[in-house]
Amino acid sequence: MTAPDAPELRVPTSPGPRPRPRPRTRLAAVLVAVALVVVGVAVSRIDAAFADPVGDSLYAAFVVALLVVIAPRARPVAVALVAFGLCTLVELAQLTGVPARAVDAVPLLRYALGTTFAAVDLVAYAAGAALALIVRRVAAVPR
Repeated sequence: MTAPDAPELRVPTSPGPRPRPRPRTRLAAVLVAVALVVVGVAVSRIDAAFADPVGDSLYAAFVVALLVVIAPRARPVAVALVAFGLCTLVELAQLTGVPARAVDAVPLLRYALGTTFAAVDLVAYAAGAALALIVRRVAAVPR
């Protein structure tokens, strides 16, 4: 029982404005992911020394784009770090030979899993995730 002179406690009927969904963020991320696949496949067909690190950087940026599709509200730095971590896991898995066997069975998996471990690929993944982070931050600046 409350005292008669106690202030009345009001409970709000609404929790406040709801955050708006971000369909444009997801759509933009899907479009970027598709563009990265197209550019990545084109780069993989180039016979030049820069093709492998550029392709690896594009792969990391693609993973960032996929993560943005899945979690558009996630912090950009967290997304870039998770993308780099996933790329690193895929690269380390190549030490087991499992990805190479999977690629033998389904050659298209070469683009997703790779076949041979190369430590320098980790640098390219870091660069790709960092560049994707920078692009995402620049794109998010209100104009």
